[in-house]
Amino acid sequence: MQAPKKTGNSKLVKKLNKEEVLQQVVLHGQISRADISKQTQLSRPCVSALVDEMIQEGLLQEVGMGDSKGGRKPILLEYNYQAYAIAGAIFEGSTLDMAIADMKGEFLARYRKRLAQPANGETVIEDLAAGLDRLLRESGIPRERLLGMGVGLQGVTQRGSGTVSFSPSTGWMGSPIQQTIEARLGLPVIIDNDVNMMTLGEYVRGAGVGHTNVVYMYVGTGIGAGIILDGQFYRGSREAAGEIGFMMIGPVHNRSNGASGVFETHYSIPGIQEQAKGFLSDLQEGSSVIEELIRHAKHNAEAKELLADVYRHWAYGMANIISILNPEILILSGEMVHVDGEGVKQIHEWLREWVPEVPSLEKASLGERAGLIGAVHSVLEAFPFTRLLEKE
Repeated sequence: MQAPKKTGNSKLVKKLNKEEVLQQVVLHGQISRADISKQTQLSRPCVSALVDEMIQEGLLQEVGMGDSKGGRKPILLEYNYQAYAIAGAIFEGSTLDMAIADMKGEFLARYRKRLAQPANGETVIEDLAAGLDRLLRESGIPRERLLGMGVGLQGVTQRGSGTVSFSPSTGWMGSPIQQTIEARLGLPVIIDNDVNMMTLGEYVRGAGVGHTNVVYMYVGTGIGAGIILDGQFYRGSREAAGEIGFMMIGPVHNRSNGASGVFETHYSIPGIQEQAKGFLSDLQEGSSVIEELIRHAKHNAEAKELLADVYRHWAYGMANIISILNPEILILSGEMVHVDGEGVKQIHEWLREWVPEVPSLEKASLGERAGLIGAVHSVLEAFPFTRLLEKE
């Protein structure tokens, strides 16, 4: 990129030149003042003055000596990724998971809490505020250095308007939840569906790395999917794409409570537990229902039959997704990561029988961290490095 011509408002020119310098440092990781001058075509004195100012502001730091090219060894610069911080939060079932991360997305502190049930929108926001205060104390990050927070919510989120159009568990039905959270926390907030945040996490750091057409299928207290096509999230006209829990898979029922769809009623974790209560009555909180079914199936015909039924119906959902979207990779997450090798093989065989092109089936690799990584990355995407100059 050519350096901006030094005409017009000197303050604007200085800001543009600082953006050029910052971009070069972030792009190269480590770079000398001389190389910044070559890349930007700014004079060396100009670069040195801007760099010194940005070191004073805490944006850049000197990190040692580079290789000599005939003269003195140059001093290398890099971006100070601890200059600012980002928060992330995920509401998953009855759990709130939060973290503070640096500008590389590396976690500096993490907090996890079981929420009171039934959930209440107001108390949930207070839990969020209390959790953020705790993270700030533990990390030592001043609140004014926090750029924003990404929040993953259950239900259909409208990112443009900052509302949740469907979330029976909290009562946030059409309410301006983003504005409410921003007002309570005093910082910018990005909201998205919790499964979309998990999908983003796996896409940038996990099993989805290197792929451009990804479907992330999640089974937990509900069933959902995140969809990335040609490297972009596909959200649908009303941002409800991926609500696969409403597929007509399983015994049809009247959705009288307005909450669960047919698929997730029967084949989410609560649905499976309900079907297995006759022989899994001693299931401990936090245990995997699939792992327990696999264990019981070795000596219990009823457990073996239910396990096969669950696998088959999950495979129905996968076949529907694959036949419409044709992804490169389908990431199995949530309770599905506990499916053993034999189960994955059976699902793959069914898919080969049912659809013409079977994508790679991979288990999610980030575990419970996926949603938080996605929440943090959503803020990094929305807050480019050059905007940090506006904070000074």
